This record gives sequence, C-alpha cells and structure tokens, in this order.
Amino acid sequence: MSTWVTQLRKGLMEFCILNLLQHGESYGYEILQSLQQIEELVVTDSTVYPILSRLRKDGYLKVQVKPSSSGPPRRYFSLTALGRQRVLEMNHYWGNLQQGIKKLQQGDQS
Repeated sequence: MSTWVTQLRKGLMEFCILNLLQHGESYGYEILQSLQQIEELVVTDSTVYPILSRLRKDGYLKVQVKPSSSGPPRRYFSLTALGRQRVLEMNHYWGNLQQGIKKLQQGDQS
C-alpha cells in the first residue's frame, strides 16, 4: 500500500469519527464497526481508540459509562458543544476542498 494512502486514511479518521457521532452517542466497538463498513479506510481498534481518547482530552467528546446487557459496562462517546462546532468547521472545509479538487481534476485553473 502506498504511503500517501496510509497518510490520507489517518487524516480522515478524526473527521469520520466526529461525523459519525454527530448523529448520536455510540460506544467504541460500535464506532469501530461503523467505520469498518468503509472498506477503503481499513480501520482497526488500535487506530480508533487512541483517536477517541485524544478527542475526549481535547474537549470534543464526552464519555458516559453505562451498563451493558451483554458484558461489562460500555463507554459511550458523544459530541460536546465544542465537538459539534468542530465537525461543522470540518464539514465546511471538506466541502471547499472537494470543490477545489474537482476543479483540478477537470483542468479548471480559474
């Protein structure tokens, strides 16, 4: 696999996690499973859990521990107000970036 693909995947992971959580809270394994549905991301737990931890530390996520009917309690992640603002900013930037790249692909230099 090319280095550029690996770097692109790493850069997209935070973006994908925040977008996923803007639709409601979710626990780690559930987040992992949702992201794994995008085959091109090639997501593992060793990728997702450190990002969740960093996003929580940075104030973008909050965590609630809730009992589980099928094992130990689960840690549910949800966006904070700062996290909601961050995902709005990221989505705005993503839209602009897509437009710019599309122009490059079409040969539109203006």
